Amino acid sequence: MIAPMNKLEIKQLKALAHKLKPIVTVGQHGMKDSIGEELDSALDFHQLVKLKVNLGDRDARDALVEELATKYKAELVQRIGNIAVYYRRNFDKENLLKKS
Repeated sequence: MIAPMNKLEIKQLKALAHKLKPIVTVGQHGMKDSIGEELDSALDFHQLVKLKVNLGDRDARDALVEELATKYKAELVQRIGNIAVYYRRNFDKENLLKKS
């Protein structure tokens, strides 16, 4: 298991994520298999991904954001409103995090 990120690493990822646009969007009809596949592939390729969750119910949105982090073995870096930022290290690519 990978060690949890420290505050400096989270700060670095938030700074990198600031300029990103959501790559994946979950619509009002909820999660579909194709959305999960897209998120998984985006995490493999980009490592840092913004996701937009357009669910009206706040509790359902929060639960889905947490569930996706667990299901796709990604670290939830930040969630603001209906935007969530996930990070999953791809060891075949250059590390996004600078050594502290």
